[in-house]
Amino acid sequence: MEEVRKEVSELLGVLAGGWEKSGFIDLEASEMATRSAVHRAGARVLTGLLKQEPPEQREIPCGCGGRAKYVELRPKQILTVVGDVQIRRSYYLCSGCHKGQAPFDRELGIEGFEVSPGVRRMAAVVGNQSAFEVGHNQLKLLADLDVTAKAVERYSEAIGADIGRRESDYRRKALGPEPPPPVSDEIGTMYVEMDATSVPMVPREVEDRAGREPGQRARSRDAKLGCVFTQTTADEDGYPIRDEASTTYTGAIETAEEFGRRIYAEAYRRGCCCAARLVVLADGAPWIWILAALHFPQAIQIVDLYHARKHLWDLAAKLFSDPKARSRWVKRAQRMLDAGRIEALVTLLRKFPAADQQAADALRIDADYFERNADRMRYAKFKREGLFVGSGVIEAGCKTLIGSRLKQSGMFWTVRGANSIIDLRCCILSDTFEDYWTSRLAA
Repeated sequence: MEEVRKEVSELLGVLAGGWEKSGFIDLEASEMATRSAVHRAGARVLTGLLKQEPPEQREIPCGCGGRAKYVELRPKQILTVVGDVQIRRSYYLCSGCHKGQAPFDRELGIEGFEVSPGVRRMAAVVGNQSAFEVGHNQLKLLADLDVTAKAVERYSEAIGADIGRRESDYRRKALGPEPPPPVSDEIGTMYVEMDATSVPMVPREVEDRAGREPGQRARSRDAKLGCVFTQTTADEDGYPIRDEASTTYTGAIETAEEFGRRIYAEAYRRGCCCAARLVVLADGAPWIWILAALHFPQAIQIVDLYHARKHLWDLAAKLFSDPKARSRWVKRAQRMLDAGRIEALVTLLRKFPAADQQAADALRIDADYFERNADRMRYAKFKREGLFVGSGVIEAGCKTLIGSRLKQSGMFWTVRGANSIIDLRCCILSDTFEDYWTSRLAA
């Protein structure tokens, strides 16, 4: 502690001298200097706390089945949240496999790392939020830690991958013969929402994949995202209210089959089997309803109302050149849609006189769309039952969770890297990162 007091005393002297010489107080410079001094003092404290003496135990078990013998107190420098710290810890070497080990590294959580768990956690948080270079700058400005952009990327993706492995382990258990109990057993209404959004890929990840336009190569791959949330109450006008802090996310770049198991496991974890009502709410993508029928056969299925309305507006743009005529037609069709009178709407579309073959094809496609989803579009009935009819939660999730982080200008991803960041962001935005970190340290 004497060194700490000396550090502070020297700092006060330097600051006082600077103030007298300049005639004014530069508060920001004083703050930064004080922080640096506190960090240096903290590093000295940590160095003392982590000091090891030669061990009494001269041999320890080795993973090869042999015995590793004590060699020396070997130094290691690590970056901590208060700066660089050098520790000396017992080092053992196995004469059989010639593999060395330092048990204290495992105890501290620095085995294979040159930074502390606290720094890795900070790197993951900034790496989850913005480009890795930005994360490097944030750590330097906010914490006075010099962590390279590549290191921010490495630690963010490593923690995301670990979260992904834990989620994969849970999915195997949830889909197994003896699934673990869900986290809740008293749920009014639970919603499951699903959607997909494109993520730009490096060229090798899209080789031999067709692009969205004929003759073009693919430049992106779809990341599927799902969310689960609950609803208990409605407002005074009868509109449903999403339960506060009830939304959790899961997602990845993977096949629909794999994603189906993923979203089922998340809904099971949340207690879908115990919900009084289960609702799958999404746009009209066929893959979503295939998964809904497979994994949530008991659920009420609802097509997003605003997605269905957009179909009408897009169709009207192909049928009418006059904006006023277009608006009148949409309002008429939309009244049928909002009332859940889908059969009448389909009849309107099938009998509408088409001006050309393109219009006829558009009418037929949309008539088939509304007819196929008729039971998912009984909006008046759903509203009377106090249910959401818009999938805004997952659409916002695609924009904020995936779009704002993975689709910034100039970004191109590997599937592994993108999935690691998606796993990390799902964990953080689901407000389960602290639970993950606590369980990780305990393990």
